[in-house]
Amino acid sequence: MWKKSFLMFLFSLSVQKAALDCERMRKTNEFPSPNLNSQTDAVMRGQNVSLSCFNQNKSLRITYFLFRGEKCLSIQNGPMTFNLTISEARDLGPYKCKAQVSNCSKYSREFNFTSVDPVTAPVLNISVVQTKTGRYIMLRCISFNGSLPINYTFFEKNMAISPVISKNVREPAEFNLTKNNTGEGKEYRCEAKNRLPDHAKYSQLITIPSTGESCPFCLQLLLLGFLLLVLIAIILILAFWMLPKYKARKAMKDNAPRVYGNTPMEDGIYTNICKNQAGTEYSQEIHYATPMFQEVAPRDQETCNDCKTGYVYSELIF
Repeated sequence: MWKKSFLMFLFSLSVQKAALDCERMRKTNEFPSPNLNSQTDAVMRGQNVSLSCFNQNKSLRITYFLFRGEKCLSIQNGPMTFNLTISEARDLGPYKCKAQVSNCSKYSREFNFTSVDPVTAPVLNISVVQTKTGRYIMLRCISFNGSLPINYTFFEKNMAISPVISKNVREPAEFNLTKNNTGEGKEYRCEAKNRLPDHAKYSQLITIPSTGESCPFCLQLLLLGFLLLVLIAIILILAFWMLPKYKARKAMKDNAPRVYGNTPMEDGIYTNICKNQAGTEYSQEIHYATPMFQEVAPRDQETCNDCKTGYVYSELIF
């Protein structure tokens, strides 16, 4: 009986000592709360991530517990690294880490992942206003997909020419610049990225051709030449379109048969040049006419034994 009492006394002493040690570590901050973090808190579906739990005091023998909600996911002696895949909403958290030394334990702050949709390749639009002294260039860049906010940066070749422009709404980022007329052609592109690391997207390169010295009348001359070419083209088209029709109509008229019926034929005045016996020439106008025949009712004829009946008479009209 006394042995049992002695063991209980020793156990109570150890518990009291552990309690005193835990209280001492809390007061002296010898046993701080563990840290729970990840390389990134912005993730997309299907991404592999890792969580690390550790304590700043490396001399203590600490056991670590990782929880998601109230569920314990892992237990490990020493600093813990836990790997997981974000496949559904519950994988986003909350997570917390417990560090335990003897009967003294402390918890980390909760950690949550944020689901982010990656950006797609942005679209770059360029507007150029030509002036006598230079060019006014307006750059617009927008990505139509991806979680907001989205940060945009404009580049000339491989050099950034704008600060980071952040957009919290789905609208294009704009950047304006002025260039001289002379010089080589420039290549422009833009970059779009959000909270996802290593998922920046770039637009296609757009080249603005170079311009020579300013020419105030070049545009007017080009416009005048263009209008002249258009006018010549219209005239040629009308000529080639009307000539075959004219030839076809003339051929049909020449090949049409002459019908001697009720259709009157054209008459005209022709000049007949004759020579007399003395060899001198004189002209004479001769009028030609085409007769028209019409059937008429037969008239009463005088009785004649020698005459034959059954004739049809027609009127001759000039």
